[in-house]
Order: sequence, then C-alpha cells, then structure tokens
Amino acid sequence: QIAIIKVSRFGEKTDSEWDSVVAEVISKKVSGVIVDVRNNPGGLLNSAIHLASEFINGTVVKQETSDGSISSIGADRQGKVLKMPLVVIINGGSASASEILAGAIKDNKRGKVVGEKSFGKGTVQDVVPFAGGSSLHVTIAKWLTPKGSSIHGEGIMPDILVEVKTEDDKERDLQLEKALEII
Repeated sequence: QIAIIKVSRFGEKTDSEWDSVVAEVISKKVSGVIVDVRNNPGGLLNSAIHLASEFINGTVVKQETSDGSISSIGADRQGKVLKMPLVVIINGGSASASEILAGAIKDNKRGKVVGEKSFGKGTVQDVVPFAGGSSLHVTIAKWLTPKGSSIHGEGIMPDILVEVKTEDDKERDLQLEKALEII
C-alpha cells in the first residue's frame, strides 16, 4: 500500500494537517510515500522545513545573503518516516517552499524526484511597509539546496524527467505512474 500525499501549498495549517496524515500513514503500515507538490506555489519556510524533517536529518536548505555568507537551516525535529521509500513529484508550477522540499530530498539522496523542472523561485524578501498601505519588498538573500545549488532562476531538475506534452499525458498522469513504478 502506497500513500499519495498532495500538498497544494505551505500555509498555517499545513504542519498540523501533515502530522495527521503521517499518523495515518504509520497506522496503516504503508510501504512507501509519494509527496505530490505539483503546482504548489510555496508558502511558509517553516512548513517546508517541517515536512522535509519528516524524511531527513541534516541540512534542509541554505541561505546566502548579499555579502556572500551562507548559513544552513537543518531539520527541526526527528522524522517519523526517515527510512520509508519516498518519491516527490514536481513540475513547472512547483515553486519556493516546494522547491526547498524537493531540493532537500534530492540533495540528501533520501528519495527520487520525478516530473518536470520546477519554477525557480528562491529569494528571501523583507517587506518594508509605508503609510497608506503600500510596501516595498526587498530581496535580502537567496535559497540554496543543501549542496549549494541556487534555486532562484534555476529550479530543481528532477532525478527522473517525465514531461507532460499532450492532453493524453495529462489524462494518464504519467508522472504519478512513474512515481508509483519507482516506489
């Protein structure tokens, strides 16, 4: 039995919803997990770290500031499925926190990443509010994968490229079929 978990965004409820799903996965004694972050635009960094920590120990993502200094952000807890077979599915709509998760899994060789190259949104922004409700978003750093590859403008290249080219491809969901085959 394989668990297929679709994560549509990394929001404020994601961590608690994720914990509930993982408890169910463990209770049902599944033999593998597929995490589908296709068309997930991202969201909260803390949620990406929470999900990645389920599967890996060590570095989840690195942050490079404008002065060139690099700091690592590691797993924030002991995961419950550190050894379970894992596949992450990404596509061109997978961005930001989705790319942090996929990059962490790929660089730590924890599972396979399947699908199409991700979007490439990997900047850290600070928001400066102004009177009247307007604000200025200033890029202060960029995200790097654990091995130091820039996410911004580059995206995450899957381990196994499965492109969706036609309507028939979409109907069959070739990416999910490949993920199931691998797991």
